[in-house]
Amino acid sequence: MLPDGIKNIIFDLGGVIINIKFQLSLDAFQKLSKSGKVLEFTQKQQSALFDAYETGRISDAEFRAGLREHYEIEATDEEIDAAWNALLLDIPAERIELLQALGKKYRLFLLSNTNAIHLVKFTQIVADNFTIPSLDSLFEKTYYSHLIGQRKPDAIVFEQILAQNNLQAGETLFVDDSIQHIEGAKTVGLHTLFLAPPLTINEAFKDAL
Repeated sequence: MLPDGIKNIIFDLGGVIINIKFQLSLDAFQKLSKSGKVLEFTQKQQSALFDAYETGRISDAEFRAGLREHYEIEATDEEIDAAWNALLLDIPAERIELLQALGKKYRLFLLSNTNAIHLVKFTQIVADNFTIPSLDSLFEKTYYSHLIGQRKPDAIVFEQILAQNNLQAGETLFVDDSIQHIEGAKTVGLHTLFLAPPLTINEAFKDAL
């Protein structure tokens, strides 16, 4: 059951709406690495290179160059992008249907730590599998870290969403599958739902419609 008085819901993307598996990208890059280095990129923590890319401080080309240098990779841009996108899986149709239904009752927002290469990929996944105009069309507004220059779990990103959309923290629920992001949201007074596997949004919101 949702907390009483919820009017707004902020959703994470990866692991909440789109299924992801970090290990697939780690394995793909390890194969590309001449020395078999493992990417410093997990659900819980990541190196400065990924932070810079996810906040838009470096370009796609600079990100690829950083990967080649740090992980001793000899690969084309296309091979690097394919390895980077390997973690992005599918979006179950019932999650799209749920968001469409929730959008009739709540103000919906999307907040994702992501990057330009992944944005192209998951936009294509939506286009290939659904008839909706775009993923963005399911939300009143979307916040992608590389476009806003901020990332979770920093309080400023939550404060920005509240301020820009005239939302009250006590009326707003934040849904994420990473506990550090849940803790960040709590610091600004948001209600939170930690979507720990195997819990899905369809199960969590089955009584909310």
